[in-house]
Parts: sequence; structure tokens; C-alpha cells
Amino acid sequence: MPLDSPDLQAITLTLELASLTTALLLVVGTPIAWWLAHTHSKLKGIVGAVVALPLVLPPTVIGFYLLVLMGPNGYVGKFTQALGIGLLPFTFAGLVVGSLIYSLPFVVQPLQNAFEAIGRRPLEAAATLRAGPWDTFFTVALPLARPGIITATILGFAHTVGEFGVVLMIGGNIPGRTRVVSVQIFDHVEALEYAQAHWLAGGMVIFSFIVLLLLYSGRRSVTAHV
Repeated sequence: MPLDSPDLQAITLTLELASLTTALLLVVGTPIAWWLAHTHSKLKGIVGAVVALPLVLPPTVIGFYLLVLMGPNGYVGKFTQALGIGLLPFTFAGLVVGSLIYSLPFVVQPLQNAFEAIGRRPLEAAATLRAGPWDTFFTVALPLARPGIITATILGFAHTVGEFGVVLMIGGNIPGRTRVVSVQIFDHVEALEYAQAHWLAGGMVIFSFIVLLLLYSGRRSVTAHV
């Protein structure tokens, strides 16, 4: 049995969520990783621990507290309502927020490792050539950290595609709005529709493997030229 319309809808929504989340994670995670890689602040341990929390917390715990915070009585919920945005739970925007938090360490940690691996010497050499902080970052640090950026992109995208607990808690199961592939597979299994579950799960396994293979091959190619 081929994939039906709800399955294709869930795949499209998942790819949109993963792509947008990964792009936002790179924007948000890069300055955090840069700060963690170079700061001597006493807050480094605290910030690093907060970023890494999703690695050890159950996804349902993260989803529950995000649901409370973004609900009508939560601080975030009251703020978004005051802005006229409304409530984020059970919306695509809510899925994005949850995915950002849940996948944050999978982007920040590879970036931090890449920035730390650069060392101080290239940055100091750029400074002696009168390069400003922004010039040094964009023309020296980012190119040298390219393998780490590729790794962060891979992990951020793949981790978002595989989300279940967080997206189910925050987004529920609304077709076309919050029903992603993992939830769609769960629905098929729960309804004993194993044939449909096999088509969807098997297709995602093949797709994910191809994406990871291409990205890792690209990473090796970049590393060889750095």
C-alpha cells in the first residue's frame, strides 16, 4: 500500500519543521557556542549545563514544562497573548519552539568543539593584520569551523526529524498542522495499520540514511580541504 495523503502531509510538515528548526538553531546556537568556547566567566558551567539538559531529560518532561509555560497561565503564554500572537501550543510555531529547545545541544556542542579546536593563534594572527572582531569571526573562525558547522547541521536536522515526545506534548495530533511523521507512524501502529506504518517508517529510514550519507560525505570532503 503506497503512502496516502495524510502520510505525505506528515512528511512535508516534518521536513518543513526540521529545515526551519535547523536554520534557526544555527543562528541561535552559533553565538552561544562561540561564547562557551572562549569565555572565562563563572557562568560558563551553568550555561553549558542548561544547554545540555535536553540530552538527559525525558522528552515528555521538556514538552510538559513548555506546555505549561506557553499555556494561557504561563509566562510565555501571557506574553504571546499580550503581543496578539495567541497561544503557541498546538500550532506549528509551538512545534518550532519545542524543537529549538530539544535539539539545541545537538547543534551547540559540535559548534563549540569546532571553535575550541581552532585555537587562539589564527585569531591572533588576524588581529595583527588589523582585522576587527566581526571580520575575524566571519573570515577566519567560520571557515575553519566548517566541519563542525556541517556536523551541527546534520545532527540538528536528523534529531528534529526523529522527535516524538516533545512534538506530541506541544503540538498534539492535528492533521496538516502539527502531525509529524513520528506521530503519524504512532497513529498507524495504534490502529494496527502495520502496512502503512512499514511504508512510512521504511521510507523515512531510507531518506534519513541518504541525507546523512550525503552530509557526512560532504563533511569528509570539507575536512580534507581545510
